[in-house]
Amino acid sequence: MMRQYELVERVQRYNPTTDEALLNKAYVYAMRKHGTQKRASGDPYFSHPLEVAGILTDLHMDDATIVAALLHDTVEDTDATTLEIEEIFGDQISHLVEGLTKIKRLDLVSKKAAQAENLRKLLLAVADDIRVLLVKMADRLHNMRTLNYVPPEKRARIAEETMDIYAPLAGRMGMHSMREELEHLAFQALHPEQARLATEQIESKRAEFDEVATQIENDVRAELTDRGMNASVSWRMKRPYSVWQKMQRKAITFEKMADVLAFRIIVDTVEQCYRTLGLVHAKWPMVPGRFKDYISLPKPNDYRSIHTTILGTGSHRIELQIRTQAMHEVAEYGIASHAIYKEEPTARRPKIEENRSFRWLRELIEMIESGDSPEDFLEHTKLELFQDQVFCFTPKGRLITLPRGATPIDFAYAVHTDVGNSCVGCKINGHIAPLMSKLVNGEEVEIIRSKSRTPPAAWETIAVTGKARASIRRANRESIRTQYADLGRQILTRIFVREGTEYSDGRVRQVLSKLARQDLNDVLVAVGRGDMAAENVFRAVYPNKSLKTARAANGEKPDTDDGWFGLKRAMGLKFRIPGRGPRKAANENALPIRGIGNDLPVRFAEDTSAVPGDRIVGIVKPGQGITIYPIHARELRLYEDQPDLWLDVRWDDLDDGSGRYPAQIKVVIRNEPGSLGQVANTLGEESVNIENLKFVRRTDDFHELQIDLEVADLTHLNRVLGELRRKAVVNAALRVGA
Repeated sequence: MMRQYELVERVQRYNPTTDEALLNKAYVYAMRKHGTQKRASGDPYFSHPLEVAGILTDLHMDDATIVAALLHDTVEDTDATTLEIEEIFGDQISHLVEGLTKIKRLDLVSKKAAQAENLRKLLLAVADDIRVLLVKMADRLHNMRTLNYVPPEKRARIAEETMDIYAPLAGRMGMHSMREELEHLAFQALHPEQARLATEQIESKRAEFDEVATQIENDVRAELTDRGMNASVSWRMKRPYSVWQKMQRKAITFEKMADVLAFRIIVDTVEQCYRTLGLVHAKWPMVPGRFKDYISLPKPNDYRSIHTTILGTGSHRIELQIRTQAMHEVAEYGIASHAIYKEEPTARRPKIEENRSFRWLRELIEMIESGDSPEDFLEHTKLELFQDQVFCFTPKGRLITLPRGATPIDFAYAVHTDVGNSCVGCKINGHIAPLMSKLVNGEEVEIIRSKSRTPPAAWETIAVTGKARASIRRANRESIRTQYADLGRQILTRIFVREGTEYSDGRVRQVLSKLARQDLNDVLVAVGRGDMAAENVFRAVYPNKSLKTARAANGEKPDTDDGWFGLKRAMGLKFRIPGRGPRKAANENALPIRGIGNDLPVRFAEDTSAVPGDRIVGIVKPGQGITIYPIHARELRLYEDQPDLWLDVRWDDLDDGSGRYPAQIKVVIRNEPGSLGQVANTLGEESVNIENLKFVRRTDDFHELQIDLEVADLTHLNRVLGELRRKAVVNAALRVGA
């Protein structure tokens, strides 16, 4: 275990002005508080916070961060309090320890929802002080180094979580050395056999690669020295996890793997980086498509370097990274390499710095504040953590960084949420292109906008960034809520008129407490969704008035001749039901419903196909929108005692006949050669789409078929059935459910 003076000396190596007394006080305080506590390994518990502090000294962290690391478990695991730590160590350190304590109270090794919630807590704490993340990452790294002492089941959960969240998060924050070690340790825990085999394969080639790498190292160093450049040249073989991952991704064996060797060339200036690149390409042939200039276009985490791959001795592919010393520190330590911690050593840190390294983190914080479900947040965060980037430009030259596989939809939302919500098309490099196009490096993207636009719900399946998906869901939730509110207001207006009075928003607002709703819009949405009966709103507004429709609700016949359909018709509700073809404008008296997800959700009931010409009704199902049934559907019996859910709906009078609607028929044919072909030919001649066909029953004489069709309307369907019945091989043809 590291001694007190050793910790102080490690900090003094990079920070001669360190507060030695503060470090000593924290060391003694934590050691006394943890006392005789033991870890699973049997070591004193204090060895853990001490090792976490040691990891942070390798990152050259400031005194406050080192002290917070020593104290990070005291509030949670001992009798120490946040107030006591604030009195002894000050507000800044107390704030860091409190942030870490909040995170620990929800164990991340848990179910998905709790895991997502704790990731939210971590990122919110990081938003207040980025050093919280650094201590948490060091804490996780030490726990992974001692993972073999943890029970197997818990070990697997910790390793999986490390691979899913902490390792890629370290990479996104630019801490590549930490990311690689976390991946390596998690790989060994999750796939011990594969890790062993990958390690053995790398070691079996080490002697061969040593010879090649040493020769190239000497040649590069000599070339640069001859030209007066002071360069550091080093190399290493890729880690087992990186090798195994590439073998899995490309489905190749280790023998067929290229670029197992990776060189790093560190020079003094940016100009020397490009000179070195020229010298390397002049001496060795480069591999096409393997050159990336992250100096000109840095990664979102501020990573800067030149990457190229050459063919060395024996045709070995060798990857080279060329950078300056300052770039190297950022590449290795990421956010920990910035001097932002030394700017105001006694003041509490501001929120996230205006730095490229934190841009992605700021967007995550925006997602948290948008109120997405924890599971969605976790899914999209993990998705973006693992993605590589592509770099695209706006017409004005603004650089937009996106995950690989991103579309113009993602690009639009990356520019601004309003741009995404109003997007109707795009141009890529000056040419009109589909919104589902996958963007590649260097493309210029122009977004075509329309203010009267709501993003289609289907875009969520096309977009790949969490910001775009969250914004699309949010816009559609608001659109659907608005449609429900409009429907609710129309239902209330008509029932108030039906009862001989006038609807007023003001009167409904006066009875919100009776209706257990916060505001008027909540009432309107509840009525539109079917969660609240319109009659209940009327009774709340006019408690002393008798409700005419109440007689019908009690089983008495209403004041119209044709039952509840007549009552709804008297209320004047008319709906346009969409098909799959193009639609013309709805009748002025119709309430347009354009389909699932974009406005008010409307769907056809399963196994009760309805086609234009059938009489149809709508059932308002709480939380599901409106379900359309043909009048003969047996399921309607389930709603006979719930008349307030019934709506009289109609087909669009202006339908041009180009739409197609599902129908199901049963055909009985003779069992002889060519029978099925005659049925298929008849359907084809009648311009019918066949969605599905199955044999329901077979005998020696007859076969019974069930065919799912798409037809234009009831007349079309009846014509099809008539043509089938005329065939000699057809014994019967009838509509299912009619």
